Amino acid sequence: MTSDPTRFDFEIPARPEYLSLVRSLVVEAAESDTALSRERVEDFKVAVSEATTNAIEAHARACRDESIRIRCTVTDDRLEFHVTDRGFGFYPDQIQILPEPDDPSRLNFERGLGIYLMRILSDKVEIQSGPDGTEVYLAIDLSANSSNS
Repeated sequence: MTSDPTRFDFEIPARPEYLSLVRSLVVEAAESDTALSRERVEDFKVAVSEATTNAIEAHARACRDESIRIRCTVTDDRLEFHVTDRGFGFYPDQIQILPEPDDPSRLNFERGLGIYLMRILSDKVEIQSGPDGTEVYLAIDLSANSSNS
């Protein structure tokens, strides 16, 4: 009874000017066969953009010219994005714990909200990282219950 998933695989150069292309793909994929609210689509666009930005920065730190791989899959019940880079990798469980975004002391930290945003704006986040790169999996549920953020 489940239809075949729609899947897009593509690569982008590891440069910030390609973020708008990724954001457009999120919107197109979310609006193609789903009834997600505009707010939910915008939230997920931010989450995928954060993952892509991290991948671009990982390539810059590693001096890599390789492309970043992105896979988008739309199933009957889920919209998924995989963002894969070939940077040095990191250990997600060893990320510095920063003050909450609304804590005034947070102003002392210029960066560090990317993974936090991915986690609060997606229904599922998985990060696999090692010395040869990182893959970030982000998904939102397409059921009627998830159309509100």
